[in-house]
Amino acid sequence: MDREGHARVNGIAHWYRIAGAAHGTTPLVILHGGPGGNNYTFERTIGPHLERFTTVVYYEQRGCGRSDPPLNPDQYSLPLLVADLDALRVTLDLRRIVPLGFSFGGELALEYALAHPHRVERLVLQCPSVAVSGRIPFVQTYGLAAVARGEIQRRIRALLAEPGPIERKHEQAWQITDTPTVDRLLFHDPRAAAFNRRLWRESGLVNTGDMARALARPSPGESAPLIDRIGAITCPTLALVGLHDRNVGVDLVRDVAGRLPHSELVIFERSAHFPDIEEPERYAAAVEDFLARHAEQ
Repeated sequence: MDREGHARVNGIAHWYRIAGAAHGTTPLVILHGGPGGNNYTFERTIGPHLERFTTVVYYEQRGCGRSDPPLNPDQYSLPLLVADLDALRVTLDLRRIVPLGFSFGGELALEYALAHPHRVERLVLQCPSVAVSGRIPFVQTYGLAAVARGEIQRRIRALLAEPGPIERKHEQAWQITDTPTVDRLLFHDPRAAAFNRRLWRESGLVNTGDMARALARPSPGESAPLIDRIGAITCPTLALVGLHDRNVGVDLVRDVAGRLPHSELVIFERSAHFPDIEEPERYAAAVEDFLARHAEQ
């Protein structure tokens, strides 16, 4: 049934909302980015388009959006987030799901598919921010240099001309970047950027940064890099990216798609990191076509 509420999962109240239940399809479970973001904007932009043809479960991760935070601000890890998602699946009595992860949510979707392959019917990845040594810092730092203006652009270009690791330059570039530059990095159309900002203000939701800080710390006994493990994922996968994405980059998404045995890639020519906001009709059509062609037998 369509409904909204909180499910107590692993001791934490997680917010969720179900829409389009009348379709009776294996639900798309929306995994937001960040880390530490929320689904408020997704619900109000591309979400209604998806609800027209499939069941959608909007879900906010621990400490994010309308979900409660853990008592300890360090209680975030990918294994914990994977465990939360599977516990939610059990709570909602879902045999299988179709994770749709955007940005960091794409990384979570891939980790979930590796941990619970029999619970993933199909997989949708929007601009997944899969960590590969140096690549995202490189893409973002040069992206900021390309879209910045005036003194900010001069300072970022000066950083790039200095010796030293790209990771350090990346951190420093973000410290001097302003909101208009971030909007030009993430969006191709400034009207979409302004709309996104308006919805963020309207939501009143805040990214505390706790998840991002916790995930950035090295964990003992970490497994091989995700990019080297995803070849084991055999379910049909749709990878989506905007041609102008300077946050993750087309090349990384193409690499992810190329390593997945049963994947297809769609590039949106008038979008950057959020084709769901910039080209919602084409985005929805791509997802609907993919789901129809790979329906559960």
